[in-house]
Amino acid sequence: MNIILLGPPGAGKGTQARILVEGRNMVQLSTGDMLREARTSGTEMGKMVAEVMDKGHLVTDEIVIGLIREQLTSGKAGGGYIFDGFPRTLAQADALGSLLAELGEPLDAVIEMQVDDAALVSRITARSTCGNCGEVYNDNTKPIPADHVCTSCGQRAEFKRRADDNEESLKTRLLAYYKQTSPLIGYYYAKGALKSVDGLASMDKVSASIAKALG
Repeated sequence: MNIILLGPPGAGKGTQARILVEGRNMVQLSTGDMLREARTSGTEMGKMVAEVMDKGHLVTDEIVIGLIREQLTSGKAGGGYIFDGFPRTLAQADALGSLLAELGEPLDAVIEMQVDDAALVSRITARSTCGNCGEVYNDNTKPIPADHVCTSCGQRAEFKRRADDNEESLKTRLLAYYKQTSPLIGYYYAKGALKSVDGLASMDKVSASIAKALG
């Protein structure tokens, strides 16, 4: 099963992707992770990525599609792939669709994690993550343990806040999402692939809604 997780920054896509990885043996394809891995891989594609990034240039859609092609043909995912952070634009959606068709791979579902902007800002400005495993905590709904031992990895950790997890930065990121990425909601709805869940429900409820949407 191959799926796309759609939603604005802070909607919980990364958290839900980890749950799907653990529960369904899927592989999470995060654009940022793929670029970091490619840069140090020593492959021809990796050298291309390193050259572009070292010059301070943006990595092209063609390079990202090339990295995705490498992943899809690696045979690593028994349970399929989760596209997280890609596609972000209609052009990228077309390119991904063409690649999947070429490889004979299905796109089984596009999960839209719906959120309310004001509630999302409140959630994100209270967010921290475990410096060891990346587990997400929230000052209001899931406070950092008093002994600073992460409930996920069991390690004593430094808990970090992202520098851009503030109201002003988040509004800028939301604006970019609505301009570039939200058109994908209509794009995938027209293809009959879109399934929507309440992204502001509890983590377990969101997970259950995604499981139900996937069947």
